Amino acid sequence: MTKQEKVDFVIKTLNDLYPETPIPLEHKDPYTLLIAVLLSAQSTDKGVNKITPILFEIADNPYDMIKLSVEEIRDIIRPVGLSPMKSKGIHGLSKILIKKYNGQVPKTYEALEALPAVGHKTASVVMSQAFNIPAFPVDTHIHRLMYRWGLTNGKNVKVTEKDAKRLFPEDLWNKLHLQIIFYGRQYSPARAWNLEKDVITNTIGRKSVINEYYKK
Repeated sequence: MTKQEKVDFVIKTLNDLYPETPIPLEHKDPYTLLIAVLLSAQSTDKGVNKITPILFEIADNPYDMIKLSVEEIRDIIRPVGLSPMKSKGIHGLSKILIKKYNGQVPKTYEALEALPAVGHKTASVVMSQAFNIPAFPVDTHIHRLMYRWGLTNGKNVKVTEKDAKRLFPEDLWNKLHLQIIFYGRQYSPARAWNLEKDVITNTIGRKSVINEYYKK
């Protein structure tokens, strides 16, 4: 298979499996999505979705959020992990949104990544899922699968993002990054991986990855 044939196979297979791509993190606007994505770092979407209703019932906008102390935010979000850093980030970015953006979430990478506790991946998710601006957020699933499929060298997430954007059409990025995440969770996890059920890797996968699997 040529690389283009591999890309076409990935797109077709994912469209067949996941014609709809609901956003995994529960939210109602860009601000609540930003907070949910921030909370999801080194946590699960399921875990975040248990905590955000509690937090957002008290504060679902930056004006109400800054009425809470960092300690109060930390107590609420403690179950998702990294609560000291995340609570400071939530409180700090809420202050900045009020001061610089009239309480609104900005629509540029530069502005988003300047906010406390907001990195490139978080900014990319917000750009894609809140504002429908083409982006390709790379999480551990996408990084793993792009390497298994031989579509990146796997050196780091920056390289993987660059390769994904180069290979896949821009108008598919927002949907495709979610489809790959869904596929990775269901068919190509890091652990308890069954290659026979992983039709994409089985069909186009990197030979070294497949050979290593069968050596185990």
